[in-house]
Amino acid sequence: MKEKTSKAELGWVIFDWANSSYSLVISTAIFPTFFIAMTDPNIQLGPISASNSSIYAYTVAFAYLIVCLMSPILSGIADFGGHRKFFMRLFTTLGSLSCMALFFFNGMDQLVWCLVAFAGAATCHAASLVFYDSYLSELVPPKRSDKLSAKGYAYGYVGSVILLITNIIIIQKPEWFGIGPDLVAKNIPIRIAFLAVGMWWLGFSQLSFAWLPKDREVHGNTFSVMHGLRELQKAWSVIKQRKEVFYYLSAFFFYSAGVQTVVYLASPFAQKELGFESSELIIVILLLQIVAIGGAYFFAMVSKKSDNIVSMKWMLFIWIFICILAYQVESKNMFYAIAAMVGLVIGGIQAISRSTYSKLIPQGHSDLTCFFSFYDVVYYISIVFGTFMFGFIDQIMGSMRYSVLSLILFFCLGLVFIHQVKKHHLAE
Repeated sequence: MKEKTSKAELGWVIFDWANSSYSLVISTAIFPTFFIAMTDPNIQLGPISASNSSIYAYTVAFAYLIVCLMSPILSGIADFGGHRKFFMRLFTTLGSLSCMALFFFNGMDQLVWCLVAFAGAATCHAASLVFYDSYLSELVPPKRSDKLSAKGYAYGYVGSVILLITNIIIIQKPEWFGIGPDLVAKNIPIRIAFLAVGMWWLGFSQLSFAWLPKDREVHGNTFSVMHGLRELQKAWSVIKQRKEVFYYLSAFFFYSAGVQTVVYLASPFAQKELGFESSELIIVILLLQIVAIGGAYFFAMVSKKSDNIVSMKWMLFIWIFICILAYQVESKNMFYAIAAMVGLVIGGIQAISRSTYSKLIPQGHSDLTCFFSFYDVVYYISIVFGTFMFGFIDQIMGSMRYSVLSLILFFCLGLVFIHQVKKHHLAE
């Protein structure tokens, strides 16, 4: 039994290793800068006329809006029919194929194809995590959830950094791989990165599917949309009666709106406001990822020495300070320093957020997937809200600096709500 549990835990963290390549290369490092470079500064897309950075932000918001609408139903169905791994595999496959499809984007002529593939990858990546996150409470007791959650993020950061460095070498030294000047002119080295992400994500996730616990039949094999909605309602009826969970989810909504907007739009900000080249931005993101590995473990240690709530309050104060600095930043060296600070707290806040929630929900509840669906829906709505507001303020004000400044409000509201959650609410 011990060996099976150990292997299942490894399968769980390996999924972070597999899918984090999407988060780094597609969401943060290479694709955003490539999109800005390959598209017109102002884009007319049907009735919408906006800057390319706003269009990018709106596409992210649209993708997560789709996830918001479907994830409660899917997770309820998965919990009802015992098809958690089935859906995790389905969305992983579709998401990785969407990443590979981005290989064919090379300018305005393929803009619609690009936006559809990007939105598809973002949607499927997020949807797969609905089922992935729900395994945490099943695999380990609450006292081990912080460590396993941090381990998952650390594996994700290491794996994605390895792939990013490989992509950097291909982009910087294409001749080493037999890629001639004619193919370089067509941006093949950069586009190979998108293909590589899909292959990495799909390939390594097979280990997770092999080692995670098998799907079990809970109530039968029938897919029922209404049952999924009833299961979600059941979770909400518990959450609204447990004020500590309600306050936590409220805090999580606001600070996640800020954190994930930074993740998705930091590269376009540096590119447009500070004139960063793509190669410089990749170095920034690489720095951020390396620091994030230590950050995840550092704040897990802080949580162990004090508690999760104290750890999260410190991180939110740091996020507020980061936003103030980002609004005022004028030099590239200053931006490097800000990126290091982001790396310190981004790994910590993601890992601690997930484990804190697992300590707040009813322990041993039969429908854990629905509770994590609620968590994920709040998370996805926060991304819709944050990225849309960032793009809207950018479009109205004509500068992304004001968008960054607006994120302070999100982190302040997160602090207000997290203060209502007390240490004794957390399961040991």
